Amino acid sequence: MADWIDESQEYQLKILEAQITQATLTRPALSAFFCVDCDSPIAEPRRKIIPGVQRCIECQEIEEIKRKNYRPV
Repeated sequence: MADWIDESQEYQLKILEAQITQATLTRPALSAFFCVDCDSPIAEPRRKIIPGVQRCIECQEIEEIKRKNYRPV
């Protein structure tokens, strides 16, 4: 007879398998050719390396700094 620890581990394994399946089925968004913030072209190597990229390097750095320094009230 399985105890509650075994049942819990089986449940966690099922959840993990479902999450892995979901992650592998989702398709990445298409990369933009132009930055959504400044309209400058996004370099082709960047578009290939980062699926779904929407910003150029400069604008992405600015966005990350804004997120890092933003503290909701």
